[in-house]
Amino acid sequence: MKKIYLIAFFILWVFTYAGAQDFEYGKITGDDVELKNAAFDSNANAVVIREFGTSRIDLNDGVFSVVFMYHVKIKIFNKNGFNHGNIVIPLRIHKEVDDEVQELKATTNNFVNGRLTKTELDKKNTFKEKANKYITLYKFTMPNLQEGSIIEYSYRLNSPGIFNFRTWEFQGNIPKIHSEYEANIPAVYNYNVALRGARKLTSQKSVLFKECFQYGPHKVNCSKMTYIMKDLPALIEEDYMTAASNFRSAVYFELSHYTDMRGLEHNITRNWKDIDKELNDDKSFGAQIKKKELFKDILPQMLNGTTDETSKARAIYAYIQKNIKRNGYIGIYSENTIKTALEKHAGNTADINLALVAALNAAGLNAEALILSTRNNGTVNNLYPVISEFNYVVAKVNIGNTSYLLDATVPLLPFGLLPLHCINGKGRVINQKKPSYWYDIVASQKQTTKYVLTAKLTNEGVLKGKLTTVSGGYSALKKRERINEAGSIDQYVERLDEQMPKIKLANHSIEGLDSLENPLIESYDIEMKIFDNMNNKEFYLNPFFISRTDKNPFNLNDRSYPVDLGAAVDERLTMTIELPDNIVLANEPKNMGLALAEGAGKYQTSTSQSGNNLIFHQVMQLNKPIYSPDEYLSLKEFYSRIIQFQKTDLILKKTN
Repeated sequence: MKKIYLIAFFILWVFTYAGAQDFEYGKITGDDVELKNAAFDSNANAVVIREFGTSRIDLNDGVFSVVFMYHVKIKIFNKNGFNHGNIVIPLRIHKEVDDEVQELKATTNNFVNGRLTKTELDKKNTFKEKANKYITLYKFTMPNLQEGSIIEYSYRLNSPGIFNFRTWEFQGNIPKIHSEYEANIPAVYNYNVALRGARKLTSQKSVLFKECFQYGPHKVNCSKMTYIMKDLPALIEEDYMTAASNFRSAVYFELSHYTDMRGLEHNITRNWKDIDKELNDDKSFGAQIKKKELFKDILPQMLNGTTDETSKARAIYAYIQKNIKRNGYIGIYSENTIKTALEKHAGNTADINLALVAALNAAGLNAEALILSTRNNGTVNNLYPVISEFNYVVAKVNIGNTSYLLDATVPLLPFGLLPLHCINGKGRVINQKKPSYWYDIVASQKQTTKYVLTAKLTNEGVLKGKLTTVSGGYSALKKRERINEAGSIDQYVERLDEQMPKIKLANHSIEGLDSLENPLIESYDIEMKIFDNMNNKEFYLNPFFISRTDKNPFNLNDRSYPVDLGAAVDERLTMTIELPDNIVLANEPKNMGLALAEGAGKYQTSTSQSGNNLIFHQVMQLNKPIYSPDEYLSLKEFYSRIIQFQKTDLILKKTN
């Protein structure tokens, strides 16, 4: 990240916190003590009674920095809320001066037997932990936590650089009664301010202070902007969501331009033409894509006699995928150059996929780099380019009228299928000869699974037969990854057998393990005790011992963010059970049919008997990769009814 360096005597900060609405530290009111829950979010284990933050621009050791001050008071309702007394403050690691926590105060307040007791944090009990090469975590645990504790802490944080002003997250993982943020910005800096999330501000105001910031020989005006939200429910993270930061109510600041002490304006918010040039000229990005000469000698080996464009692309993809292993780091910039990655057979995601782009172009194919943000990194801003929002790069190869997105960093990924963590809105295609452009990133395949059971029920009440599972698309990828993780097919089957204690697996075979383009086919001889007593006149058989839905993934009363599966789902089951001669269906069972609106999904079952054969079918389809918040309650009800129906038994009876 770029920094602005200025000689110290030119700058004098004289802007104060006039009118700041911070609350008094250490003041515990009767309302705080009596608070039993957050009325607007009554199931919470803890609640933020009040929090206040303020940021301003300052000069530290010749480097401009953002000074952030934070103060919060939290009520812990029960033991399940004790984890909110474990405080983690992320600190960025810079080349010059790292983020630093200063002026830390932390107190636990307990009201016991009519007396208020205060326990102060011993700063010897704070520590730092390195999360990665960019972030250090500053940690401490509030002392003497009890049910009903009111914890309070405050600190000051200096962060070098003015390009990313301090983001403020109103919404968190526990409810907040009052959240307030104040941004103090001199007029020489202009930020794009964006409010994200579904919640609206309770209050917003801006106050102008005349000549409050001494900037070289000039005094400039300052703006104090105050943002308040009240009665905020927690943002509960649930299955099938992308990064929580996409949906958490927060205010973001991005520097658009600034004026230097000579009065010259500098634009920071650039257009994509500027970004295209920057990336294509960068020695760790565009310069790597240009290194086609690296593949001159090995290209014949890579192509292995292929002649048509699609076969060439597949062969090159397979070669890079096999010969360069990911070292664990991701990013859009090459870490060690693609030449080093080829020599050492290892590199970060950019080393691998930029090498793929270069190799495809070396073979005369039309390949481009596509930069994106992964699902857990958040969505990117479509209005103006912010290159730091992108954290991943893949290859895009164009053959005829078809484009394929390729990620050679995942060893078991078939050609043309991106990993689910890359399916996240739009990416930006960077072309070395033409302007960049947005490209929709969608799953090219579904998650498909088909179960076929052919079995016989013995007179002893044992079900014996063959179960065949055919997995395609993302389902096949997941299966292959589990087999690879297990170490061998035998160990995978052993684990699978342990996970299904009621079903005994034997004589297994797995086809298509190494044919990544084809479905993965598993076959097992199975044995399962169905009935303990075959002397009864009636028997109850639940056919949902395969592909059963045990848990509803959707449990919120309301969800303000989409259900993002990444890819559509298609799961089918066909079961044929040969019954003993004297056993039949007692009655024609009721078939099930559920459908989501506008063909968004369906669930169907059917049961019949043909001769001695009991035949059961089940189909479960979710036809959309993304469902809007308005469709959430329908999805929740859809799953609830499936779970309830799958508790229904088939009734069999003896004929004599």
